[in-house]
Amino acid sequence: MVGINEATEVARGISEQGFLVMTAAFFLVLSAMMMVACFKWFKSIITKSMEDYGESLKELIEKTNDQNTMLSDISEGLRPETQLRIKNISNVYFDLAVERVCRIIKKVRDENHIADKEKTSGKIHTLLTNQYEDRDSRFDYFTYRGKRLSCYTNPEWIEWVAEVVTSEVYSGNVNNGRAYTNVVSVYDRIKLDFYHRLNNE
Repeated sequence: MVGINEATEVARGISEQGFLVMTAAFFLVLSAMMMVACFKWFKSIITKSMEDYGESLKELIEKTNDQNTMLSDISEGLRPETQLRIKNISNVYFDLAVERVCRIIKKVRDENHIADKEKTSGKIHTLLTNQYEDRDSRFDYFTYRGKRLSCYTNPEWIEWVAEVVTSEVYSGNVNNGRAYTNVVSVYDRIKLDFYHRLNNE
């Protein structure tokens, strides 16, 4: 009887210990799964935070670069030598335009049937518009206060010059000296208008 009781006790101990081992194993597996889930959750939070931080930093860098560009343009516009440089460059183009307009006057006088005023006026406007747009395309390579120089030009200049060219073409007597003086005068007016636009816009 004693042997049976001992065997029963041993069996009961094994079964209780087995249950405890199973329970412990279950809790260990459950704990490991919870740790993995928590680790993934923390990892996703940290990854999302880093991505958000990276995007915010990228936006901040872009805004800073834009502001630096604007400040550079503004500071360049405030420097006197910048305006002097622009005046020298623009004077070259305006002086060249004077010579070209004088050639246009001679060309229209010689080549056109000036009795047809409408066609003559159309040709004058076409030649002067081409010249104006060519100069603007060259001004596009230079900037002032963040704008291309062509933004400071004025399409009305074509009409100003066209008036002078038309009056010279239809004047009673051909006087190249007078034509040159009148063209220089209108381009002096254009230069002043250009400089006012540089300082007031």
